[in-house]
Amino acid sequence: MPPPLTINRHLPVVLALGGHDPTGGAGIIADAEAIGACGGWALTIPTALTVQNCRDVSRVQPVQAELIGEMADQLAGIEIAAIKIGLLTDIASLKAVVEIVRRRPGVPVVADPVLKAGGGRDLSSDALIAAYEAQLLPLVDILTPNHHELARLAGTACRDATQRAVSLMQLGCQAVLVTGTDAAVPRGSDADVVHTLHTPDGDRQWEWPRLEGVFHGSGCTLAAALAVRLALGETVVAACEQAQAFTWDALSNGWCPGEHQCLPRRYWSGGVMQY
Repeated sequence: MPPPLTINRHLPVVLALGGHDPTGGAGIIADAEAIGACGGWALTIPTALTVQNCRDVSRVQPVQAELIGEMADQLAGIEIAAIKIGLLTDIASLKAVVEIVRRRPGVPVVADPVLKAGGGRDLSSDALIAAYEAQLLPLVDILTPNHHELARLAGTACRDATQRAVSLMQLGCQAVLVTGTDAAVPRGSDADVVHTLHTPDGDRQWEWPRLEGVFHGSGCTLAAALAVRLALGETVVAACEQAQAFTWDALSNGWCPGEHQCLPRRYWSGGVMQY
């Protein structure tokens, strides 16, 4: 006889809203893998469809805002413990996502501001960024930009990363984890990657050995893993630390399908986190 079915009623559910990447390196496929590997259950709603490979994005098609809302309405009976937001490509879909978040007060929100593809294609506009800051940032518990995204969101008035992060928190975001994988590194240097968490209570930094190669989907992996840890009730600092450890392992065990960017292996052998 088959073993009895075990139902875990405390499985943390994370709602991931973002773009669909056919390579699985980034977007909601990456989110779902990271969420599952970290002990959660992923609900996914695409906000955009992309035509891309492991090098760059050639086309982006926003999903209709009405359809995004309808998909979210059908999930109303499932208790959601955290929300992870990725690619938003037009103001209509942004407004739909804002409405979804507003209907779930108290649920931790992690936002990864995807403004540019790894190959360089711009995925946002000044008008969309202004709407992002005015409508979404006040609802975000933790934002996870890289240095380029941080600079573009904060504008030119700030002199350094700390001022930029503070300016975003002044717009209503509760915390900012600035990832350092895109920071300028001198040629031939093996300097560590530095991630910095900014909160109203102070800053915290982590250093990680820099890995060889160029990766596609590290930001999605980190933000999704972070959402799971917050869903499980971890503090922001502990959640950031555990999400970074998971992401570094996924990258260090990554897979390069061709000559372009490598993809994180979120389900690498032994990599499933317990809780």
